[in-house]
Amino acid sequence: QVQLVESGGGLVQAGGSLRLSCAASGRSFRTYAMGWFRRAPGKEREFVAAISWGGGNIYYADSVKGRFTISRDNAKNTVYLQMNSLKPEDTAVYYCAAVSSGRWTTPAQQQGYDYWGQGTQVTVSS
Repeated sequence: QVQLVESGGGLVQAGGSLRLSCAASGRSFRTYAMGWFRRAPGKEREFVAAISWGGGNIYYADSVKGRFTISRDNAKNTVYLQMNSLKPEDTAVYYCAAVSSGRWTTPAQQQGYDYWGQGTQVTVSS
C-alpha cells in the first residue's frame, strides 16, 4: 500500500515557475513507477509526465515537453514536477500516481496506476 501527498501548488503569473512535490509513504517507494496527471476545469484528467523507478525512463505529454521536468529522490520517497514557463492553460488540479514497476506498462494511461494522491491546485493567471 502506498499513500501519496502532493504539495507545492499555488497561484502564479504566466511565465512563472512552480515545483510540485509528491511524498510517498512506505518502504517500497523505489520499486514504484510514478506519474503526474492533471484535471483542468471542465475537462478530463490527462497525462502530464511519468518516471520509472530508477529514473531511466521518462515520458512527457507533448503539451508540457520542454517546460516541465519530472524527477525523483528515492532516498526521500519523493517525486517532483518542476514547471517552468507556465501558461494559463496549465491551470488544473495536479495529481501524482504510483504503480509497482512490474505493472507499469502504460505510463500515459490513468488505468495503469493503482495509487493516487488527493491533488494540488495550480492556477496560472494571464
